[in-house]
Amino acid sequence: HTMEGSLDPPAERGIIPNAFDTVFADIDASEAVDKTFLVRASFLEIYNENVRDLLAKDQTKTCALKETPEKGVYVDGLTTFVVKSAEEMRKVLEVGKKNRSVGATLMNADSSRSHSIFTVTVETSETAPGEPSNSGEARIRVGKLNLVDLAGSERQSKTQASGDRLKEATKINLSLSALGNVISALVDGKSQHIPYRDSKLTRLLQDSLGGNTKTVMIANVGPADYNFDETMSTL
Repeated sequence: HTMEGSLDPPAERGIIPNAFDTVFADIDASEAVDKTFLVRASFLEIYNENVRDLLAKDQTKTCALKETPEKGVYVDGLTTFVVKSAEEMRKVLEVGKKNRSVGATLMNADSSRSHSIFTVTVETSETAPGEPSNSGEARIRVGKLNLVDLAGSERQSKTQASGDRLKEATKINLSLSALGNVISALVDGKSQHIPYRDSKLTRLLQDSLGGNTKTVMIANVGPADYNFDETMSTL
């Protein structure tokens, strides 16, 4: 609910749809004669350690992760849409949301069984000061914003999950603990090795966790003693 909320009414929107407004407001504020912007959007989920393109026509296919020195880690064949407004981006979000893997457990009737990553890529083409805009001497900069909705860690004793739901919960908890290990190693400062390869989630978020990035995490903690174990493990 924190990340996605509901699109209608606007007051109920979560961080992801609100971020779209911020991106385009900033673009509108800085759009100059010598600066042009290209905004692209993609949406994927990691379900049972498989990567699925939520915007693909064929939802039965899983995608492979690949890595090159130029592009880093990327999802092969991931669908991307060029978007011109926050409204267009919200439509892309809605299409992808319909394809998310959700399932009922005792704790949540509509529990997300996957981690989702909505990626906004902004390319800026800028003519150097003093250069005529048609001189062809443009500098291109690329920025990327990963908006991640993590599935919550769950205790089987409370969700009463079995079969597929239990298998999903195991994969969810494994990737969350891998994420915790990566963050611990990054914060530690002494670690020579950051275990990005331990899960698809940490592999895909490698360039969002290290390097010259800013990372913000929102943790869901509960004041009720019933949620004490989950709150402590989250913190």
